[in-house]
Amino acid sequence: MMSRRGLSGDGRNTLRAWLLRAGLGLAVLLPVQAALAQTPVRFSLDWRWEGPAAPFAVALDKGYFKAEGLDVTIDPAAGSREPISRVASGTYDVGFGDVNSLVRFRDENPGTDIKAVMVMYDRPPFAIIGRKSRGITSDVASLQGKKFGAPAADGAYAQWPIFKAVNKIDDSTMKFENVGFPVREPMLAQGEVDAVFGFSMSSYINLKARGVPQDDIVVLLMSDHGVDLYGNTIIVSPKFAAEKPEAVKGLLRAIMKGVQDTIKDPSSAVDAVIKRNDVAKKDVELERLKMVLDQNMLTPWVKANGVGGIDKARFEKALDQIGLTFTYKTKPKVEDVFSEQYLPAADQRKVN
Repeated sequence: MMSRRGLSGDGRNTLRAWLLRAGLGLAVLLPVQAALAQTPVRFSLDWRWEGPAAPFAVALDKGYFKAEGLDVTIDPAAGSREPISRVASGTYDVGFGDVNSLVRFRDENPGTDIKAVMVMYDRPPFAIIGRKSRGITSDVASLQGKKFGAPAADGAYAQWPIFKAVNKIDDSTMKFENVGFPVREPMLAQGEVDAVFGFSMSSYINLKARGVPQDDIVVLLMSDHGVDLYGNTIIVSPKFAAEKPEAVKGLLRAIMKGVQDTIKDPSSAVDAVIKRNDVAKKDVELERLKMVLDQNMLTPWVKANGVGGIDKARFEKALDQIGLTFTYKTKPKVEDVFSEQYLPAADQRKVN
């Protein structure tokens, strides 16, 4: 009962107990409400969980997506072009895919306004990977008369017409065999083909893992031979971007943090990948990741300007190169394909 000083001891204990129960309820309720407030995002990789996917795994494990109010689900894919069709169909909101394939897809599907919003690979990993013992050297002339494993869905093989045009190659003496991704490197390792098309970090590492001597492997990076294209980018569905622009900005901020952490500590970043791939080996995936960082991501331009953006003049040249072998219905402008409006501020995209 009440005393002159307020509540009695029993009353104070009862109130304290009630507040404790209420506080406990609130503590339980707030995380539930926070979870409900998370924006779901369906994200498609370009391939399996391997070393190059480390920035996305890091962003998941360190809670960078959740800190931006995003509940991100990331799924593997069967090649760098699949994320484009996934995003176009509405099955996925965001993808990690080849921007050059995106240019073609947009032209072949008028009215599809998927855009790239962040460049991850400033230089593409498109390559022709061969063996010295099969007559392949660093000279493109060595490709004449050879047999190639060329997966129809491969992003690197899609650039062959450009590579051929800028290097003035007559491929009438060459043989191109459409092979599945799983048998591409085994066929080269067994000598059934002389070279294959693929991403440098995938085919090179896979061949080494199959026992092909390192000094017998030749990697012809297309970007070293006149192919001035960009590589993989973050692409976003127009519906998702229009309805949730702040979610797109938050997603890119989180990815950027994942990239920066991966650069600082590649070994720990690969651990985040390994736990999502039961058959992956750390030494293999770490080497693969380091190749991507060195060859594709941390280019001189990126070191000077930061991750994610573009050199507009170079992008225009890339569109011209695509047009060498692809007849546009309507040639796009740079801003039709790439938007920088969702990128983090320039000082947040710097890398060492």
